[in-house]
Amino acid sequence: MKFSDFISTNSICSELNSVSKESVIAELVDSLVAAGNIKQADREDIIKAIMKREELGSTGIGRGVAVPHTKHPSVDKLVGTVGVSSDGLDFDSLDGEKVQLFFLLVSPPDRPGDHLRALENISRQLRDETFCRFLKQSKTAEDIMQLLEEADNNHFV
Repeated sequence: MKFSDFISTNSICSELNSVSKESVIAELVDSLVAAGNIKQADREDIIKAIMKREELGSTGIGRGVAVPHTKHPSVDKLVGTVGVSSDGLDFDSLDGEKVQLFFLLVSPPDRPGDHLRALENISRQLRDETFCRFLKQSKTAEDIMQLLEEADNNHFV
């Protein structure tokens, strides 16, 4: 699975304004609503579902990266977005560091394979220091999407 399969340029947040875990999740979900990937009516429920997943254990996987995600019946295909916080914020990350890169995913409950393939792709690409550094330095959604396309074409791994 490639980034281009589930992330649309118009949902990418190149400079997040949030300063807390719940506010960054809400900001990313709002970007999916604005892009037309999620219905406004499902916003609150999706935020609650992601926060409930965070209670099981932080999706802040370390090295400045978090992958908040949930399965939700309101979507009929996997949707996701990327957000960058230049200053980083506390996300209860496994390594205790602030998080700068966020990959938020929402997938249908009946498509667990897509969900797992997306998580696998994200974690594989984020092992590459150059890819992460370039993402953290990106200033526009277009720059971020270009990096994701390069990752899709195996320019980093």
